[in-house]
Amino acid sequence: MQNDVVQVSIKGVLPTSNGCALFLGDDHKAFVIYIEEGIGNSIMMALNGVEKERPLTHDLMDTLCKGFQIEVQRVIINDAREGTFYARMILSMENELGKKIIELDARPSDSITLAVLQGAPVFVSRKVFDEVEDMTEVLDKILSENDDDSPGENPSGDNPQFPF
Repeated sequence: MQNDVVQVSIKGVLPTSNGCALFLGDDHKAFVIYIEEGIGNSIMMALNGVEKERPLTHDLMDTLCKGFQIEVQRVIINDAREGTFYARMILSMENELGKKIIELDARPSDSITLAVLQGAPVFVSRKVFDEVEDMTEVLDKILSENDDDSPGENPSGDNPQFPF
């Protein structure tokens, strides 16, 4: 599997006029997936460990998974067609009846949110990773402009933040 996929991390979640830009990548390349604003907020809260007064949808899904001893093993963004990304979420469950592994078709944004909540890795198929446009320079420019506007914050890949 290692040659077929590239492990990526979240490099940034930035607001756009129509939602959010989710930047994913490794040390050499970053690419963007455009997602809904609410899911962008969910990802940011999960990354930053924000405690919520009431559970949001992804928190409910995470609680259900944990209640049934279901773990997100990994997420694989496996396809991209006409600007739409596709993902597979690999889940495992082990109980007194045995171990079961299932693979679900899911939106990358939902899958990534659950992966962040459970600390699971995110991968991109080598084919998709090689085909997506490298947005590293764009992300670096946005983050450096943000650093100039708000000193003291660090919206780097290790601690992505909204630039406001």
